[in-house]
Amino acid sequence: MRIACLGGGPAGLYFAISMKLRDPSHDIVVIERNRPDDTFGWGVVLSDETLENLADNDPASARAIGANFAYWDDIALHFQGQRLVSTGHGFCGIGRMKLLELLQDRARELGIEMRFETEIESAEDYRRDFDLVVASDGLNSKTRTLYADTFKPDIEQRLCQFVWLGTRQTFADAFTFIFEQTEHGWVWAHAYQFDDDTATFIVECAQDTFDAFGFGQMSQEESIAVCEAIFKDHLGGHSLMTNANHIRGSAWLRFPRVLCEKWSHENVVLLGDAAATAHFSIGSGTKLAFESAIALAEYLHTEADMTAAFAKYEDERRLEVLRLQSAARNSLEWFEHVDRYLHLDPVQFYYSMLTRSQRISHENLRLRDPDWLRSAEKWFQEKAGVGANAPVRAPMFAPFRLRRMDLKNRVVVSPMAQYKAVDGCPTDWHFVHYAERAKGGAGLVYTEMTCVSPEGRITPGCPGLYAPDHEAAWRRLTEFVHAETDAKICCQIGHSGRKGSTQLGWEEMDAPLPDGNWETVSASPIPWSDRNPAPREMSRADMDMVRDQFVAAAEMADRAGFDMIELHAAHGYLVSSFISPLSNRRSDAYGGSLENRMRWPLELFAAMRAAWPADKPMSVRISAHDWVGEEGVTPDEAVEIARMFEQAGADIIDVSAGQTSTDARPVYGRMFQTPFSDRIRNETGVATMAVGNIYEADHVNSILMAGRADLVCLARPHLADPYWTVHAGAAIGDRHEKWPDPYLAGRDQLWRLADREADMAVRV
Repeated sequence: MRIACLGGGPAGLYFAISMKLRDPSHDIVVIERNRPDDTFGWGVVLSDETLENLADNDPASARAIGANFAYWDDIALHFQGQRLVSTGHGFCGIGRMKLLELLQDRARELGIEMRFETEIESAEDYRRDFDLVVASDGLNSKTRTLYADTFKPDIEQRLCQFVWLGTRQTFADAFTFIFEQTEHGWVWAHAYQFDDDTATFIVECAQDTFDAFGFGQMSQEESIAVCEAIFKDHLGGHSLMTNANHIRGSAWLRFPRVLCEKWSHENVVLLGDAAATAHFSIGSGTKLAFESAIALAEYLHTEADMTAAFAKYEDERRLEVLRLQSAARNSLEWFEHVDRYLHLDPVQFYYSMLTRSQRISHENLRLRDPDWLRSAEKWFQEKAGVGANAPVRAPMFAPFRLRRMDLKNRVVVSPMAQYKAVDGCPTDWHFVHYAERAKGGAGLVYTEMTCVSPEGRITPGCPGLYAPDHEAAWRRLTEFVHAETDAKICCQIGHSGRKGSTQLGWEEMDAPLPDGNWETVSASPIPWSDRNPAPREMSRADMDMVRDQFVAAAEMADRAGFDMIELHAAHGYLVSSFISPLSNRRSDAYGGSLENRMRWPLELFAAMRAAWPADKPMSVRISAHDWVGEEGVTPDEAVEIARMFEQAGADIIDVSAGQTSTDARPVYGRMFQTPFSDRIRNETGVATMAVGNIYEADHVNSILMAGRADLVCLARPHLADPYWTVHAGAAIGDRHEKWPDPYLAGRDQLWRLADREADMAVRV
């Protein structure tokens, strides 16, 4: 096969090598516009996993590359005058120029032709002369542009400005992050060693800081001089260097995230940065290039034809690319919004930085550096008010206080509809359901949404707080919880609005009842769906009546013995319908601007807060994203919504998302709603609860330790296991969580089995 590789970077060279190894008869030419010793950028970072892949593919080049690596295990942070270090991270670096030299040498050994200082022509011209054209022509790929209608590239310019520099300063075998506060804002550096006397030094800052410094108008020399002054305390008298002398003016860039819908066009295929990019903060660009080159070469030799090879290459590599891009996006967004976290204690800031991509979790950190994680957990416990001599425990077991309510830990049993009430009255089902979960170790147990009137129910099976027998049934439960467990219990109070008068959850969700429907009300006469009847738009008199029903429910909740109440202002129910512009089309003082849309919800909350005892906490559940673009509530607006409720007296915001429109297009994934809690907590300072596809102790501890929430809610895990908290604690080695006395024999057996399993895992 005659093959042209357009671009002589790592992707093109390594693909050519990989093809020759599989069939020496291939006639391969690598075409590169620059000289063989030209390079832009400084060092390249690879992981141990990538090194193993290189060794399996070509031991000769892997040995040569490995012999020139600088290895390090540590990640260091310089922040607020402190240097924090953790170990066990397993990285290695090599100079980009050295890497290219080694790949060029290997290519020559294998008989690959390399044409340097040759301007790459149109891929159309090469297609006629070669069987295969590999467009490894980089970030600004001309080939990708030429066939844009086929490749359909999605190129997104990210927010921060950065410049890629080098220095002779060494960084003690640690990948080092340095944050410096300047008169124009924060500037930070990513620095790592790649040979005995040279390090990469990437300087990055937000756009407003970049503009305030005037970096865009500076020459490279001027810009470097400013960076040297900012980081003078970390450079040891060494200068910063650039090898981007081919660029006139500023060498600063904004990172372009590239992803193409298709990667091939007839006999042309994209490779490396031409196909997809991953942000430098997770060091995966060269990893993607190498591993994609190996995969493409392999499939071209194992599949029936080129078309089948391209299809398999795209299908299998796209999943890995998307996985890495997701991690890279999490990482770059952390840096883009680092101002949210600069108020954190250095320990928590460091933990947040380490776990920013979500590829490193709490237990993964324990494997890497148990001593550092133990010190961080001790810091978290002491910050929560635990004595310095107390046993060190995971963050999920730290206490938390809201007003005068003390929670023994940070685990919350989320509200989960049971649909088993009779005429609004909770039954023995509810008693057993909630009592079991209170015995299961969680610090706080929520009721399902408890409705303020018969017409405020979602379904005929939903419970309420609007009749004396309701109050008595709930009091029976709270008395048991307080007498037999050390959990606290919260009553979530709400009104279904336009989503009411529907079938039970296991029948047909959100569908009208076959008969016996009742009239629904909402902010505007907009039906939930085409199948649901239009609600009646609430009048001022309706608002007064429903407000008073909420107040009466709050008073009943107090008499029933609840420790806390929550206003349900999420998920498209009545209060939510006022907040979201998708369901609120009013033209009076209660519609239009966010201030107007929040008017009645805040009035309602204030009336409940006034009726609820001052020493008991009150929360609000909000939908922080309608998932319908800019037309609905956005995360930006959610910050203001949370701030308004906090100013009205809310002690904590229960941050959910979605379920406000049938047009919603949520982006699911583990902990997928936690970023909304993170943002609200760290931009407003209000306490938050995180919810949404959280199902492991690892998730809970990561969220808490990084300061992304103060409490963590789990729903489905508690449906599957009422004793999730004590079971999760046993699995991670915690031996301090209190069990009910009658269950101690079961506890001891569980601990023995968990210890045995952990011991066997270590032996393996």
